[in-house]
Amino acid sequence: MKPQHQNLASGKWQQLSFSQQMANIGSEVERSIIWQNKNNLSYSRQAGQRFLELLFLTIADPKNKKRLKELTRLREVLLDYFFGQNQYASSDRLWQNYFYPFTYFSRINT
Repeated sequence: MKPQHQNLASGKWQQLSFSQQMANIGSEVERSIIWQNKNNLSYSRQAGQRFLELLFLTIADPKNKKRLKELTRLREVLLDYFFGQNQYASSDRLWQNYFYPFTYFSRINT
């Protein structure tokens, strides 16, 4: 599959701070939620593919080695919520609350 974020996949992603990476993932999660609530599953899944790509890039980033447990659990629960049976009983609000601090922190520190 061709990367949708080709500039980021070519190494620019690793130049971002962890909070910036997570804020970008959160933006795609938010887009997926918005399209899901508008009953446009095609666009929601496209945003889902983008946040998964960014999450995989974050997991592969050497500076995040100590965060692998959190990142891989995040991947598991996001996949469950957006593509699975929602066994973990996640909600839109939960994901918005999870990603908001990363967005806030990355904005005040740029």
